[in-house]
Amino acid sequence: MKSIENAELKNKKVIIRVDYNVPLNENLEITDDNRIKESLKTINYCITHEAKIILLSHLGKVKEEKDLKTKSLRVVAKRLSELIKSPVTFIPKTRGIEVENAINNMKNGDIVMLENTRFEDLDGKKESGNNQELAKYWASLGDIFINDAFGTAHRAHASNVGIASNIKESYLGFLVLKEIENLSKVTNNPKKPFIVILGGAKVHDKIGTIENLIKKADYILVGGAMAYTFLYAKGLNIGKSLIDEDSLLFCQNLLKTTDKLILPIDHVVGESVNSKTKCVKTQLENNDMGLDIGPKTRELFKSYLKNSKTIFWNGPLGYTENKIFEEGTREIAKFISNLNTTSIVGGGDTAAVIINMGYAKKFTHISTGGGASLELIEGKELPGINI
Repeated sequence: MKSIENAELKNKKVIIRVDYNVPLNENLEITDDNRIKESLKTINYCITHEAKIILLSHLGKVKEEKDLKTKSLRVVAKRLSELIKSPVTFIPKTRGIEVENAINNMKNGDIVMLENTRFEDLDGKKESGNNQELAKYWASLGDIFINDAFGTAHRAHASNVGIASNIKESYLGFLVLKEIENLSKVTNNPKKPFIVILGGAKVHDKIGTIENLIKKADYILVGGAMAYTFLYAKGLNIGKSLIDEDSLLFCQNLLKTTDKLILPIDHVVGESVNSKTKCVKTQLENNDMGLDIGPKTRELFKSYLKNSKTIFWNGPLGYTENKIFEEGTREIAKFISNLNTTSIVGGGDTAAVIINMGYAKKFTHISTGGGASLELIEGKELPGINI
């Protein structure tokens, strides 16, 4: 797909697939609007170039009827209107006469947002299964399609691949272009020393990423719960820490073939993930649960990071859902924020944590798509982009 800057937008009905899959609290309030803010450049460009703007997005997974009450995009439309300082007409339908009338009555610069595209998944997964009847219907609503949803670029859905395959003109928005440009600093000859930080829960989810990055990285610093699968593979006692048993053989083989993996040398432990107390140990005992990297590990990681020219980080280094176990992630984020290096965060939980800690502006790039960024790093083609 070409850049949005190659499109003639004036007087055109422009369908933009945005990624407004934002977190909501129990009161259905947005707790992190970063993805909405990241879409503004593309939307404002379309307004300036006198287009009629039709926004499509999903919000969470929709599996049963009760999800319709908690996964509506109405709250997102309201927040977008506040950010863009312009009215956003929200249509609580994904198709039908109400949608068509609203679009047919649009003037240049108007914005219409349809309801959560995954509401269509209640009837045979038509959105996530790229149902062609649905894709053709959505494509018929506009003249031009712009994909600006990097977070779903690794999925072939009706609202991205489906529309692009059934409309005359398709382009990439500024958010997607920015993602590709910045992630290429990791995939295409990263400046050395190149240090990777991997955390999070399961090794299995990142096997492809590890296999690709181990060839390019000088070192991979491993934290979070996934570190304990590697430590267990080394024969160490990990107590009650989380273990990904399906990945043990992979970890054992990797440890035999490379010295690039740097594992924790001390641990912040608790009785459970909800523990209200913690202590630091060099070696875990049977009743310990490792929930954060210890102070010696933080210093060890810093020693590898301090001279880096490129850093890629995916996955928190502790159980950050409990604030008493977020210190390791916070300290490493603060350290990186003061380095003169290219620092790329691979979306997902890591992005949310770093943004909430206030370090976002000190990093080169924070991806809006966790799964998409990892698949791009793995070397896979993203169907939402490579159409």
